Formats: sequence, structure tokens, C-alpha cells
Amino acid sequence: MVKLRIVASLLLLLSSAGWTAEVNVIGLFPGKAVVVIDGGAPRVLSVGQKPVEGVTLISTDRESATLVINGQKRTLRIGQHQAGPAPASANQSVTLTADPRGHFVVDGQVNGGAVRFLVDTGATAISLSSADATRLGIDYKQGQAGLMGTANGTVVVYRVKLDTVRVGDILVNNVDGAVLEGNPMPFALLGMSFLNRMEMKREGQTMVLIRRF
Repeated sequence: MVKLRIVASLLLLLSSAGWTAEVNVIGLFPGKAVVVIDGGAPRVLSVGQKPVEGVTLISTDRESATLVINGQKRTLRIGQHQAGPAPASANQSVTLTADPRGHFVVDGQVNGGAVRFLVDTGATAISLSSADATRLGIDYKQGQAGLMGTANGTVVVYRVKLDTVRVGDILVNNVDGAVLEGNPMPFALLGMSFLNRMEMKREGQTMVLIRRF
């Protein structure tokens, strides 16, 4: 019988994103690791599983787990500890600049994977193409199916929950999403399921988003 191994917590600074993730590996099994992410409930990760809150398990051995955390590879060993920096300000914000057509386009992440967003206050939820959803490891066909009218006609849409959505320094959890099947989209739509958690200030070609909750 494989014995549960208790592993010390590791605080990781994701400097490229400006976001600190606290990842605690509390158990190791062949091909599996039990982790606590940002103080949440224990989660069992399996090798080959889609990212969970930006964390993917690559491999395990008797002493350590190798993970990719928000795009950065880390190996956590028994007794290893690395203190992270002080928590960032609660007033997370990002400043966007309009493109020549007046659209606000920004790079972000969904469930730890890269996405290019178009800010769209007319979209109820964050909207992804089925191609993007598949690339991000979202099993969207488990969501509630419906129909939606688009410029290209009526398409099948699946309602899903997104573990994490990040734009700049702003990170929110458990966000409503919609996946449009077979509908080509040059951008994902950053809709109101994300934006309604923000204070939005626009001055000319600049928009500032400030997280409210």
C-alpha cells in the first residue's frame, strides 16, 4: 500500500503575471498528487489532467511532484519551503488602451492557458470558441447546451464554469462562460460575468478595470 507523504507548503511568486499562488502539496501517490491551491479544499491532481486553477501535474516520484503553475515548471520536494512576497494590494487593476478601431483587446488567461480577449459589455458571459475551449482542456460538452444567434447564424452554445480568469493583475475565480461550438472567433469575448465584478473607468482611448469583489 502506498503511504501518504506529507510535504511542506511552497509559496510561489509568479513574477511574470504579478500574482502570488500558494500551492501546498500534501500527498503523493504514483501519478497523482493531493494539493491545496490558495487555501482552498484539497484537490487530487492526476498526470495528464487538464489544469486546475492554473496548476497541472507533470509527474510524481517517491519524494516529489513536478507541476506547471501558471506556465512555470516547479518541482516540490519533501521539506522544501520557499517564502513568497507580501500579498498584493486588494485593489487589483489593469489599464487597457483601445486599438485603432476603438476596440479594447488584451492578453489574459483562462484556467492558466493563454487567451486573447476582446472587451465586450454586450456579452453576458465570457465567450470562447470550441477550438479555444478544447485547447484549454475545458470539457465543455458537459455543460448545459442551448442555441445562440450570431452573425454567422444560429450556433450551439454550452454554458460552463471557468476555474480562473486573469487579465493583468486581476484574477477572479468561478466565472460563468459560454462555449460556441464550431463558430470561428478571432478573440474570446471578455463579457459581463467578468466585467460586472469590476469598476470600469474610461477616458478617451484608455479604460481602467479595478476589481470590486
